[in-house]
Amino acid sequence: MKQLSLDNLRTFVTVIDLGGYAKAGEKLGRSQPAISLQLKKLEQQLATSLFDKVGQRHQVNHEGLKLYKTAQQMLSLNDELFRQFQPVSLKGRLRLGIPSEFATTLLPSIIGEFSYLYPNVSLEVTSALSKSLLSADNAQGFDLVMALIDPEQPTEGQLILNDELVWVGDKNRALSQESLALVLAPDGCVYRSRVISKLKMQTLKWRISYTNADLSGITAAIKQGLGISALARSSVPEQLDIIEHPYLPKLGSIKICLFLKASQHPQASAKLAEFIQSRLAS
Repeated sequence: MKQLSLDNLRTFVTVIDLGGYAKAGEKLGRSQPAISLQLKKLEQQLATSLFDKVGQRHQVNHEGLKLYKTAQQMLSLNDELFRQFQPVSLKGRLRLGIPSEFATTLLPSIIGEFSYLYPNVSLEVTSALSKSLLSADNAQGFDLVMALIDPEQPTEGQLILNDELVWVGDKNRALSQESLALVLAPDGCVYRSRVISKLKMQTLKWRISYTNADLSGITAAIKQGLGISALARSSVPEQLDIIEHPYLPKLGSIKICLFLKASQHPQASAKLAEFIQSRLAS
């Protein structure tokens, strides 16, 4: 039996509502290539084209408009079912700790839908390095923590994704083969430690040209030509490109884990954890 993906349908509706792939990606927390892939899968399942290319833009066609109306109804029914079968009315204040790059790329796709389904739950979000979020000083400060963990490091966290670390930069700027310029987060960042350890095993010269703990600052520095950086593949913003080059070493993988802390609102914490896991797994 054939089944359409509601996630793909939600992406399709969002693209039309917001008028483009880029804006839909910002709202859903997905890259433009990921949005394009979802729409292609939808077209393959339905064996029809849903958009016509007009210049550089994709414009919804007659078949797409027909699907749009039905897709809205299906998504509305889906959301209504969740509201009807929610066993308890979740309420309270949740304190979420999350690495800054995921706060930028993941949270936008969670906050709107979570707040719509659970309007009585307020989110208090703190973004920081994983090391800081998991420190003993912050042990009582969060209900839920999302953190990056080295693959060989034992952890009590729930593994939600084994992700690949990738080099990121601006593909329009050539890499210097004399000295590699790096844009990194401060000491304590898992990405920074991995990059430095891998480069120390190479003969390539390198230097840290800029340090910033925030993804927006790192992105701006890269776009200004200050160097390249490293991120988990699932957190790469659409403004940056994944860079592959023979003299750039492979960076390996990283574990993305969730830590459920002692909470006054365990059901709400568990539900938020489900939302985060579903977004990263999609």
